[in-house]
Amino acid sequence: MSTVVVGYVATAEGEAALDRAVQEARLRNAQLVVVSSHRGGNDFDGEDSIRVEAQTEKVRERLQGEGLDFEIRTLVRGFEPAEDLIGIAEAGGAELIVIGLRRRSPVGKLLLGSNAQRILLDAPCPVLAVKA
Repeated sequence: MSTVVVGYVATAEGEAALDRAVQEARLRNAQLVVVSSHRGGNDFDGEDSIRVEAQTEKVRERLQGEGLDFEIRTLVRGFEPAEDLIGIAEAGGAELIVIGLRRRSPVGKLLLGSNAQRILLDAPCPVLAVKA
């Protein structure tokens, strides 16, 4: 079975990516792998863990109503989200990665890096980028 991987965060962009990934998984008769990647570290505390778990449960409830084969992976390993998405796509032989994009200034991209850019350049398969 083929796989569609989607990067998910609880934002308008993340919801748009999830919506499109559901459509793509249906079109391709593919398993949907939802990846919620968090850097962790000192800034990720108990409140963050509770918030992420609640968000994951909402996604699970939504996807159960879609009739898709899906898996949700919540990762807090200290990696950049791009590393996690690319690694999961490579390991699972994904045929598509779906990500949400938000507008960033050139300075913002320079200072903070760009996970989206890294995914677009380094992904082992096509990448579909959507806006909210």
